[in-house]
Amino acid sequence: MPRWGLVVEQNLGFGRQGRMWSVGVMDHVEGTREDALDALRVRAERFEPIHPANPKRRALYREADGFLLVVEGVWQPFHCRFTVAEQLYDSAAPEPAAERPDSPAREQEEPGVREPPPRKALSPEPEPGPPPAWDAHVPEVPSWLGRDDLP
Repeated sequence: MPRWGLVVEQNLGFGRQGRMWSVGVMDHVEGTREDALDALRVRAERFEPIHPANPKRRALYREADGFLLVVEGVWQPFHCRFTVAEQLYDSAAPEPAAERPDSPAREQEEPGVREPPPRKALSPEPEPGPPPAWDAHVPEVPSWLGRDDLP
């Protein structure tokens, strides 16, 4: 079953030169493209964009792969684009058991047809360790807690 990303693109920043496009994946949907579009429409209708702060009017339009939200502000309109996109690859996703190198399914592949090796995450999670030195002097319970002589 395909996995679909619910993608939002919106303007951040102020002014003509301070604006920039920002993209984010709001959620993922497993199922058909129509299921993903239905879920995206609900998200687009409820979405609160960063700009404008005091919207006067909202209009939602349907496009081929998603929706366009136009929000009129006090001085100018802003817009957000919502798209469904099929996820083909994720470098941080866990490797399925059927595709592990030691599984028998790998040995039965056709010769000459190979998938690229999975990419590793660029920044691995730090391993838990002792608290930093600057945090060593901070008590877990403040000294004034439980005192009866304080107002």
